[in-house]
Amino acid sequence: MANLLKRYSIATLGLILVALGVAVSLKSNLGTSPISCLPAVLNIRWPQISFGQFTWAFNFSLIALQLLLLRRRFRWADLMQIPAVILFGALCDLALWLVRDLPADSIILQYIWCLVAIFITAVGLRIEINGNAWMLSGDKTVAVISDVSHKPFSTIKVWADLFLVIFAVIFAWIAFGNLFGDGNTNVIREGTLLLAMLTGLCMKLTDPLINRLFQTHLTH
Repeated sequence: MANLLKRYSIATLGLILVALGVAVSLKSNLGTSPISCLPAVLNIRWPQISFGQFTWAFNFSLIALQLLLLRRRFRWADLMQIPAVILFGALCDLALWLVRDLPADSIILQYIWCLVAIFITAVGLRIEINGNAWMLSGDKTVAVISDVSHKPFSTIKVWADLFLVIFAVIFAWIAFGNLFGDGNTNVIREGTLLLAMLTGLCMKLTDPLINRLFQTHLTH
């Protein structure tokens, strides 16, 4: 039980950092991660519904897709994605509130925040993975599609990110006549590409330290 509590505590810390990374990337106004693009565009169109609530709806639809693809192979344990999604959506809204006053009125500051978002996300993802408890539905869905289609996870991940960005771009164009957002707030731009490409590279640099630190906690 003590080890289980440690795992969930560590994984929750990872979720907190990932949510903070999403908030900082949105603050940069250079684009957010592919999986957050659609909730962000929807939030701009209907601001009375929070980004976190749209994140809930989007991730619940991913869980439904997993159920459709796996059918009888869908496990009860997979339902633990639901509390993870609820927690993550709430953390995103909290993080957006915390960073609301960050200055981002110059292109230099915008790129700084984009790079900070990449670093925070990379650290958060590794901590979340090391916790081996909470699982967000984005990567789980990619794993399910990879299993069903017998294609490599990395290949499905690239195509899934591309599909999500294209879908968000199409909706932004329909809603605002703009490919990047509403003309003032950009959720799909070069920062989206940087987050997709550099987060994994950043993890290669930060993983050794994070692994040593948290494996120590999990084995004691």
